[in-house]
Amino acid sequence: MVFYSSIGQTFFVGVFGPAIQEEFSLTHTAWGSIYMIGTLASAIVFVWSGPLIDRYSLPVFTLSVCAFMVFACAYMPFVSGPVMLVLGIFLLRHAGQGLARHVGTISMGRYFDRGRGRALAIAALGQPVAEAMLPFLAVTAISSVGWRWTYGGVAVILALFSFPTVVWLLRGYKLFHEKYLQNLRSGTDNIRSNVVSWTRKMVLRDSRFYLLLPAIVATPMVATAFFFHHLNIAEYKQWDASWITGNYLLYAGTSIFTNVIAGSFIDRFSARKVFQYTMPPLALAALTIGLAGNHLWVLLYMFLLGLHVGFSQTSGSALMPELYGVEHLGSVKSMVSVLAVVSSAVGPVIIGMLIDRGLSIQTICILIASYIVFANILLVVALRLVPSSTEQQN
Repeated sequence: MVFYSSIGQTFFVGVFGPAIQEEFSLTHTAWGSIYMIGTLASAIVFVWSGPLIDRYSLPVFTLSVCAFMVFACAYMPFVSGPVMLVLGIFLLRHAGQGLARHVGTISMGRYFDRGRGRALAIAALGQPVAEAMLPFLAVTAISSVGWRWTYGGVAVILALFSFPTVVWLLRGYKLFHEKYLQNLRSGTDNIRSNVVSWTRKMVLRDSRFYLLLPAIVATPMVATAFFFHHLNIAEYKQWDASWITGNYLLYAGTSIFTNVIAGSFIDRFSARKVFQYTMPPLALAALTIGLAGNHLWVLLYMFLLGLHVGFSQTSGSALMPELYGVEHLGSVKSMVSVLAVVSSAVGPVIIGMLIDRGLSIQTICILIASYIVFANILLVVALRLVPSSTEQQN
């Protein structure tokens, strides 16, 4: 499901951008605004749709999400103007980035306890594998048959593969769901955190949650903004644009490797401890790309970015069940996901505005690194706080 979520991820949708802009005569600002509106609308609706995974059986919910993804891709070839394009972006982002990834991470966090880190790491591999494969395939398809037929082809491929794989992989659902329910009844869930499952209202009363937020949104906001503006950075530094995009494979490979390592670390030390060390590589990546003059520094930048994403995605997904339990995980995680989606929408816009105001790439990246350091300090403080009994009971 994490792999299938690519249909709504920035690294995949962005590949269609130039062709869509050319057909509808959209400026960079107009295309960015359409993308932001569709993403924000997706985040708003996700507040309602995300918790549904707590109410319906996993097979029913997952197959519904697959049907939604197929519909979203099948809709795109019929887009005839900016308004329909906003709706198309909403459908892609909500079905893919929102719900499909939500299904993958929630399932791993909920049904695995002692091996949660490794389970989440395996699930997270779907994204770097997709990042290494799909942009190249999409560019090739667009150049051959155009962006509309490419989206139509994606819809057909999803329909042919997603439904059978979901049915096959969930064939033992009743057994492991019954085991999960037994753990809830016996109180053996949340072995690491040793707390009851928190509701969304309880989490909103937890002071730790607000201290964690700057670090939680740092990855989607900063990483998405960098990917969105890589070509602008290349132009500013007079690098060949293909040099940056060509090294996505290094980023993906590093992310895959660190995903696996992160899973083992989480199972051994806990997500609380691992997540505290995920911010420094992102700060160093920002400083590297900002201060670099020679194009070879892109290699270090991609390595650091992959290192951060690999560790943060896995440990961040494991952190919520450790802190707040698994019974209401869909509701709690959907709230966090909404904030992540919103941050991924505003991140590129903020950097674009700073560039338009005349700030240099170096200055912008120093500001980003400073924010990440500040977020890391709040993160460390939050994970050392112990919630009061009042916060858990309210």
